[in-house]
Amino acid sequence: MPNRNSPKSMQGQGHPGGMTLSRRTILAAPAVMAASGALAATRQESSTSLVNMDAVDLAAGLRRRDISSREVMAAHLAQIDRLNPRFNAIVSRVSPDRLMQTAAACDEDAAKGRFRGVLHGFPHAVKDTAPTRGIASTQGTPILRNNIPDADSLVVSRMRDAGAIFIGKTNVPEFALGSHTYNSVFGITRNAWNPAVSAGGSSGGTAVALALRMMPLGDGSDFGGSLRNPAGWNNIFGFRPSFGRVPSVPSSDVFGQTFATSGPMARRVRDLALMLSVQAGGDPRAPFSLTGDPAQFAAPLDRNWKGRRIGWLGDLQGGFATEAGVLETCTQALSAFRAIGMEVEEAKLSMSAAEMWRTAVTLRHWSVGSDLHDYYTDPAKRALLQPEAIWEVEGYLKLTGRQVAEASQARSRLYQAFRELFERYDFLVLPSAQVFPFDVETRWPREIAGQAMDSYHRWMEVTLPPTMAGLPTLAVPAGFGGARKLPIGLQIIGPNHADLPVLQIGHAYELASPWIRSSLPDALAGSARG
Repeated sequence: MPNRNSPKSMQGQGHPGGMTLSRRTILAAPAVMAASGALAATRQESSTSLVNMDAVDLAAGLRRRDISSREVMAAHLAQIDRLNPRFNAIVSRVSPDRLMQTAAACDEDAAKGRFRGVLHGFPHAVKDTAPTRGIASTQGTPILRNNIPDADSLVVSRMRDAGAIFIGKTNVPEFALGSHTYNSVFGITRNAWNPAVSAGGSSGGTAVALALRMMPLGDGSDFGGSLRNPAGWNNIFGFRPSFGRVPSVPSSDVFGQTFATSGPMARRVRDLALMLSVQAGGDPRAPFSLTGDPAQFAAPLDRNWKGRRIGWLGDLQGGFATEAGVLETCTQALSAFRAIGMEVEEAKLSMSAAEMWRTAVTLRHWSVGSDLHDYYTDPAKRALLQPEAIWEVEGYLKLTGRQVAEASQARSRLYQAFRELFERYDFLVLPSAQVFPFDVETRWPREIAGQAMDSYHRWMEVTLPPTMAGLPTLAVPAGFGGARKLPIGLQIIGPNHADLPVLQIGHAYELASPWIRSSLPDALAGSARG
């Protein structure tokens, strides 16, 4: 895959992937560099190296005490100060003084041999949909503008217990509805590759913060592609785990809410797997949570895939309206699977795209509408809701029990349709979106290839099949296409509970696609480039 900007390779040039950093290597200025200009340049290079490190390497460096939490924090805060005003990825920022004090406490613990976990000293901004103790958690709505929780959600508490230092939140659409990150509280988050276009969503702030090296790892959540679409649009990785892998706690409906799940985002698959090892694990409050040992995800991901099979689903035989260039870009990316010895064939689901869409809309109304119903019934709060939220609630109010039951049965048939394909294929692949990133001032695409879009998320229906089937799905970069050469991704879908194999094949795909690592946004010139 050709590089978009033809940047120099990062391997072996003082960047992660080909070296070991030490305090002396990164920070010590030689005695001859007494001039202030030379010292400033050295410090800038040190900061650049730190924000550009892979998370796995960063964790190892902190544990060896080759680098300090204060140095890591200072470097990332400087990166945020430089880029966030333009891209608006991180919101509700915590005081830098408070963060540096927390980082200093991490260093004091490290000096005594006490490490809080694998994320010890990591600067981290939590997706704004996740309740986070002591930090405004708005879900992008003015209704919750002043909401400061007194407790963390489960996934947030796990990241905190692993040593992450929370620096703020990442921006989202209102109530995470839609795959375009904008709201009336914080405004628009702009794409890392082109600030004139959408960052995707609802984990758009996380994706942009990662792509622009504002933090080493990311968390997000996914209902209809919220971990996958922004990953594909920002040339990073986003993983929707099997349902139950990362329990949703607290939840008002632990039995009926089986669409939404939290998950990790990262610039490399091995980093993403490290974050999943923190997020995953059973919890007695979540009856469908999976109890497998999360440490399995932190192990090496290398595996031989020669002779295994990939099923390419494309646009489901024309069932998904797709912008010109998306399928072509994704099809070219499939060559990476062939490069590692896999066979790639066209595959076909036995359920039509039309039936899947009807099923998804009904179940989404039922789930989302019930969650937002109380806001809708309060006239003052309803006046603050965006049209997308109102559409979901009003759809919910029109549903009958029979419609919900029939949709649940159709969802069961979809799961069986996937299961049948997995008897032939090891993995299935779809595009991560039906369009390239669209203009940032557009609320959502009204048509694709001449076909009208009848809802705010119709243009993202390509993500809904694996969601409804509850399958582990990894979004990986596919390349750059369309008239403006913008990023798009692939969804790699695995069988039920095959989270580790999906990460392993994603790791192999990444290694066979070196253009992913060497392609960087223009905004990183002079910061994260080699």
